[in-house]
This record gives sequence, structure tokens and C-alpha cells, in this order.
Amino acid sequence: MKRTGANVRNQVGPARTLDSTPPESKLLRAEPAARVSLGEVVADRLRQAILGDELDPGQHLREDEISEMLQVSRGPVRAALLILQREGLVVLAPHRGATVARLSIEDVGEIYSLRSALETLAIRLAIRRGEPADLDAIEESLAELTAGTRREPTDAVGGRLDLGFHDNIFKAAHHERLYESWCSIRMQVYWCMLSRKPAPSDWCSTVVGEHRRLLAAIRSGRESVAAAEAAQHISVAYNRICSRLFEPEPSPAPLHSARAMAETFLLG
Repeated sequence: MKRTGANVRNQVGPARTLDSTPPESKLLRAEPAARVSLGEVVADRLRQAILGDELDPGQHLREDEISEMLQVSRGPVRAALLILQREGLVVLAPHRGATVARLSIEDVGEIYSLRSALETLAIRLAIRRGEPADLDAIEESLAELTAGTRREPTDAVGGRLDLGFHDNIFKAAHHERLYESWCSIRMQVYWCMLSRKPAPSDWCSTVVGEHRRLLAAIRSGRESVAAAEAAQHISVAYNRICSRLFEPEPSPAPLHSARAMAETFLLG
């Protein structure tokens, strides 16, 4: 496995005890920590390695190597690979094991067409069902995005701030299965965002305006206007990713080119 150094080794180990924590510690007065399985911890380590380009697309992921590197048994490794398969970051094939997924232009077309369909519905429902607190949460995430872009964030930080805004749109829809559907492709959307790196030089200057217009359209209460604004926003994002991730096609492009076939997925 690639880059099997100290940056990954020994990150999974025995937890510290709280015996030495003073009684007045805020930690003990806080809400109970969420339980996280060892499989989820391993999945997080591998996810970071994939998204951080420490593992190459198509690279074979050997259970025994991962188990030794992270000093865990194979059970959590298998659980982690299943989690990453559901997220679209890993491919599991009979007799071949696990490999890091490759992003093709067809993949990006499928991911972004599904995102467009889901988010258009989320925006319509957010207008119908959203509470003032929901709109405030979207506004707050826009403020965080605005502040973040002023600091010239890394692609990873910028992508997380961008997704945080859209997370709150889905939450404002108050539709549990819709939110679960978004969560099922969320990591793939984030991966697409990171794959455009380095981000276009004008990203910081344009992304805030795009999201501000989208929020204004939602606040207007006009579903058709907000849905059209969302479709435009996602289309721009799709084209921005394709321009960075894939070689430009000749003009005019062949009728059945990969890009043309991928764009038959897109709606609107």
C-alpha cells in the first residue's frame, strides 16, 4: 500500500482513561460522546487517504496490509471497506478484492444529475416546510462560507464549507428519506469537488455570489425561480469540475463523446 508511514500507523490505539480528569471538567458535564465503531475509525483513515491522494485510483487495498498498518484485526477493515463502498470511494469485486474507485466522466454526470434532482426537490420542500430557524441555519452557513473564502481556504476546507451550505438546505426540507438520499452521494460530491484541484482561480470570488443568489431565491418563496437557480448553480459546478478533471474535447465534439453521453443524464 502506498505511503505506509507514520502518518497513518498507530492512529488506532488504546483510548486514554478519564481517571486523571478533574471532577469539574467540562468534558464530564457534556453530552455523552457518540459511539463510533472501530470499522468507522478505519473507514475514516482510509477515506482521508483516498481524498488526500495518498491512494491512487485503481489501487488495490489489501486487508492484511491495512490491518497491519493500523494495528487492527481484519474484521474492522472489512467493515470499513463496506462503508467506503456505499460512499462510492471503493469498489469491491469477487475474487479481486477492494480497489480505490476511479472517477470517470460518466460517474460525474450521474452524480451531478442525481444531485440536481435531489436538491431541486429539497429547495421546493424547504420553501414549503422550512421554519425561520432553518433559513437562519442556511444563512449562517453562507456567512461561514463567506468568511472562509476570505482566508483563501484549501480545496478540502472550501469543499466542506460549500457542502455545509447544501446540507442545511436538505435539512430545511424536513424529509428524512430525501436527506438520507443526499447523504448517500454526499461523499461522492465532495470527492468530485476535490478532484477539480487546484480550484479555479476565480472560485473564491464567485462561489459566495452563487450561494447568496440561491439563498435569496429560497427566501423569495418562488419555487420555480429557486429550482432554476439551483439547477444553474449545479450545472456551473459540474462544468467547473469537468474542465479540471478531463481533457477538453475537440470542437465540434463527436455526437457520442464521453462528455456528450454523460450530459444526457443532466436535467434542465
